[in-house]
Amino acid sequence: MLNKLFFKEIDIAPLVAFRMLFGLLCFLESFGAILTGWVRRVLIEPEFTFSFIGFEWLQPLPGYGMYVYFGIMALLSLFVMLGYKYRLSVIGFTILWAGAYIMQKSSYNNHYYLLILISMIMAIMPAHRYASIDVKQRPEMMRLSMPNWCRLIIIAQLFIVYTYASVAKLYPDWLNAHVPGLLMENKSHYILIGDLLQQRWLHYLLAYGGIIFDGFIVPLLLYKPTRKWAFAVSIVFHLFNSIVFQIGIFPYLSLAFTLFFFEPDAIRRLWFKKKPINKSNAISIPSHANVLIWVLSIYVLIQISLPLRHHFIEDDVLWTEEGHRMSWRMMLRTRSGATTFKVVNKETQQAMPVALDQFLTPKQQRSAATKPDIIWQFAQYLRSYYAEKGLDVAVYVDAQVSVNGRRFKPLIDPKTDLAEVEWQIVQHSDWILPSKQE
Repeated sequence: MLNKLFFKEIDIAPLVAFRMLFGLLCFLESFGAILTGWVRRVLIEPEFTFSFIGFEWLQPLPGYGMYVYFGIMALLSLFVMLGYKYRLSVIGFTILWAGAYIMQKSSYNNHYYLLILISMIMAIMPAHRYASIDVKQRPEMMRLSMPNWCRLIIIAQLFIVYTYASVAKLYPDWLNAHVPGLLMENKSHYILIGDLLQQRWLHYLLAYGGIIFDGFIVPLLLYKPTRKWAFAVSIVFHLFNSIVFQIGIFPYLSLAFTLFFFEPDAIRRLWFKKKPINKSNAISIPSHANVLIWVLSIYVLIQISLPLRHHFIEDDVLWTEEGHRMSWRMMLRTRSGATTFKVVNKETQQAMPVALDQFLTPKQQRSAATKPDIIWQFAQYLRSYYAEKGLDVAVYVDAQVSVNGRRFKPLIDPKTDLAEVEWQIVQHSDWILPSKQE
């Protein structure tokens, strides 16, 4: 049964069309990061970056090296689009993109994480076996079909993403449209639509429309009678996100995924009119079939499990942020805060206030004001900074944080020396104060 499901041959057209769009969008994202100043602001101007914990050694290249870094990614993206040295190009892009993602958290975005996952999946796909430079150079590698698992793994990944995004919205501040209202507050200056975005009825439409869209879009795209209508709704939904939230390529990447929901023959007729019809419905089981099924199954199991981890960590993830990343909790809350760091010389007990402008960019300061892991990392940085000056210091933090515009509450225990505590990877850190306080 699994062999029939995974290894039935279907037309390769959707995968090849997606490869072209995927490569183009990755090029626009990589080169656009240079043109818009994102690389300069996030990776060149800061004295150091807040990398993922455990990867502190992974820092941006010195000088203007990150321009070269992103330029190489842009070039590899074009190679992927054209199908030139495809396997090496997509693997190279995946490694470089993952590096750029891991070396900084100031611009964290769930979509950046999704791009890593899709790039990894594309690295094992036969996406270069038709309409590619690789095939032009080696005609014997051309294929008209692909195994069905290539389609299934993409659909499974999208189902996981959208389902968790929908379920995560089922909490009071979203259900009463409070959060959508907050997200629209700073968009009143938008030409033509600024006033519309402030309407209360629209906030409710966004709240419940988001839950319904995320929860049902994949099943509706899979069901043939509703597929075209679901695709039309997807266009409206993702274009709205692109215009209002300005989140780069990702609304368009999401639309590109719909290629895998339509009949492969329909994609062939639309994209590759000269392509021969794939007449084979054979089940072609490779020698490594069992290994592939196990690998894909484990991958899907990990993707299902990771977003659940915050349920096993004490307190509310909206407050502690523990288990927030890689959980498809997208645009669910707003955070604001006022945080001060105090360095105390352990030998003299002299307190030295920290001027954040001396160390952090404005964007980094916003993260260091509200997010416990970044607050902890900055405390570790301060300890190292003063150790180089021959001083043994303690680092104390007074952080007042508001979630979703609620009253400010202390986030960090001000009596805890954060320079001395260890980061807890899979359990709650006691120095993060409770969300419910007297």
